[in-house]
Amino acid sequence: MSDAAVDDTVSTLAPGLAEATQAAGPRAVPARSGGGSIGIVHDWCPSFRGGERVLAELCKITGGADVYTLFDFLPAEVKDEFFPDVAFHTSIADRLPLVHKYYRSLFFLCPFLIEQFDLTRHDAVVTSSAAFARGVLTRPDQPHLCYVHSPVRYAWDEQFSYLSEGRLGYGPKGLLFRHMLHNLRIWDTRTAHGPDVMLANSCYVRDRIRRIYGREAQVVHPPVPIDPSGSEYVPNKDDYYVTASFLAPYKRTDLVIRAFNEMPSRRLLVVGDGQQARSLRSLATGANIEFAGYLPRRDYVAAVGRARALLFAGCEDFGIAMAEAQAYGTPVIAFGRGGARDIVQPLGSACEPTGLLFHRQTVEAVRAAVEQFESHEREISPAACWLNATRFSPERFRLQIDQALGEAFERAGALRR
Repeated sequence: MSDAAVDDTVSTLAPGLAEATQAAGPRAVPARSGGGSIGIVHDWCPSFRGGERVLAELCKITGGADVYTLFDFLPAEVKDEFFPDVAFHTSIADRLPLVHKYYRSLFFLCPFLIEQFDLTRHDAVVTSSAAFARGVLTRPDQPHLCYVHSPVRYAWDEQFSYLSEGRLGYGPKGLLFRHMLHNLRIWDTRTAHGPDVMLANSCYVRDRIRRIYGREAQVVHPPVPIDPSGSEYVPNKDDYYVTASFLAPYKRTDLVIRAFNEMPSRRLLVVGDGQQARSLRSLATGANIEFAGYLPRRDYVAAVGRARALLFAGCEDFGIAMAEAQAYGTPVIAFGRGGARDIVQPLGSACEPTGLLFHRQTVEAVRAAVEQFESHEREISPAACWLNATRFSPERFRLQIDQALGEAFERAGALRR
């Protein structure tokens, strides 16, 4: 597809999306059951990332003015922009000295801490959970809608990966951690049937919910910020690749860096910060790999939007960064497990392709995927990527959450009868 055709496609489609956005607009769910309030519970707020974007949208949809979270480290400017008139209630552990440095190590206390939030004054409860939020105590007649980002990763199928990364074998410390994770699994299973309605953020998470909890969940993809005017869409690409994420071990940014160490003629830009930032910088051996660190949104959009393709080698529950890249017209090359399967229309699929999926987490697989992408690059148009991303609009998310809330009220009402 030529650049002119690409621009024509987006210019034709963008006004329709903008019109739909204006018509839908942010709105609160109508008051139910006597006009009471809705309390929103989120695991913790260390920074403003994908989960916190979902939280902000839930506050808009429900009109929720009270957020209950174990730890709150959000800057004041983020709260002013995304959480106006929202009160944050935190656990007593949030007052510990320098807790922002070690809050994750307190996971064994979190089930107890989450149960100390008193939500009985609220007419309904919405939980945004990747670990603990779902376990809040609710009344039998209190509607409870749970949006599941993931079952507790490190307590279930990813336990062995986390223990290995922490070098926790079968010594005293390793056995202690394994016992604490065993107890967490017991609590997690016990609380799995508390919500009236459970939503999953991807088909992958829906399948994990079915396997771990024996429950069915509807898939509601997270809202992806898509500029309805198409102004963030970048049809003309530069000659570099990008990987963008929080630099944590499970993101597998190391595989991408190792692959580009072996491809010195190809440029890679690493966007993001996190616990692995220092070790990943030392892993890069060539001048073809550049680290940008954390970028403000405007610079982030430009960096990802101009890239030839975004690479991601981890297994994400959904992966908002991949969906955002599509919204900027950027193809995605990703490991074909998890949320990437929901986001990317791969080469060879029935739909117009928007990227490529590889099926092994190895350096060799990443290299082969880049080479395959370059062989078929002309088949993947930026316009198709942008159009694909509109499936994840905030307007669609609001409608589905509203419908799910109605179902939760109906189920809770049936119990009262």
